Amino acid sequence: MSSQEKKVLHYNYNKLLGKIKELYGTQEKFALELGIGRVSLSQRLNCKLEFSQQEISRSIDLLGLNKNDIPLYFFTEK
Repeated sequence: MSSQEKKVLHYNYNKLLGKIKELYGTQEKFALELGIGRVSLSQRLNCKLEFSQQEISRSIDLLGLNKNDIPLYFFTEK
């Protein structure tokens, strides 16, 4: 792989989506609490953009998860 090529990883966010729906009802409400737009959240959940470290940290706080849950919710490959 050349230095210009970037390996694109696709993650399965089904568990994260379930937790968002359980606690916030909609992605829009969760995005508002997270401090990003609904479209921005959707792009992240559809692997078009990556979650930042800050967004992951804030998400686990908002969803009542702990740091040990991060791989399960954010890094499960499809």
